[in-house]
Amino acid sequence: MKASAQMIGLPIISIADGAQIGTVKSLVINPEKGSIDFLTVEQDDVQLSLKAIPFKKVVGVGEFAVTVETGHDVIDLSEIPIANQLVNKQIRIKNTKAITRKGQLLGEANEFFIDEETGEIIGIALHLENKEAVLPATEVLTYGKDILVVHDEAKQTLLDDPAQLLKAESGQPVAEMDEDGLSAQMDAIAENAENVEALHTLREKQVALLAGKRLTKDVYDADGRLLFAAGTTLREEDVRKAQEAGPGVIVDVSMNVEA
Repeated sequence: MKASAQMIGLPIISIADGAQIGTVKSLVINPEKGSIDFLTVEQDDVQLSLKAIPFKKVVGVGEFAVTVETGHDVIDLSEIPIANQLVNKQIRIKNTKAITRKGQLLGEANEFFIDEETGEIIGIALHLENKEAVLPATEVLTYGKDILVVHDEAKQTLLDDPAQLLKAESGQPVAEMDEDGLSAQMDAIAENAENVEALHTLREKQVALLAGKRLTKDVYDADGRLLFAAGTTLREEDVRKAQEAGPGVIVDVSMNVEA
């Protein structure tokens, strides 16, 4: 699960090229499906048209980067009518008012949460009159440009913590979960959610792409210690060492090698 703010501004890394091809500029919402269908892309060069990546082309959304297989996954929105239509609808969730079918104000949305595997919107953070709460996305009837229309009984489904969305998704009663239980549940979900096979495949691709390439700048580990000096020709064991040092290090290596 990711908050939308955690995705905006992330580097977009092409696995095939081992290079950054842009950053996430915005999330394009499909109001009928209640999902993120595209990520718009900010690139350094002059853009004559809006570029985007279909969410189904995203390999992973991590703490430090969004990964795609190749730079060719970035498309021109003018070439895909449905994408253009979604962008032009300008559907947003943040700073919209959540109103019930009968016209009662529930609160104002200030964040939303996404299943990073599917792009599905799973919850919305609301500012109520006297507290903050989280609304499961299943309670939303309509995603509008300025208004979210929700079920009349939505107030009874509000959660205290975004982490409880995962509990609700599993179909287990949220009320039965104490703090220790929530922590254990979150740990279990995180462990089960990690696709070991996909991670192994990604790492092997990184090794194949980066081994033999020459670094153009010094690379440091998370503690600020020099890991590789500029000019180092990377060996297979060097790439694996960078992978073990953490996502930030391997991204740094990928972005600073000679083509």
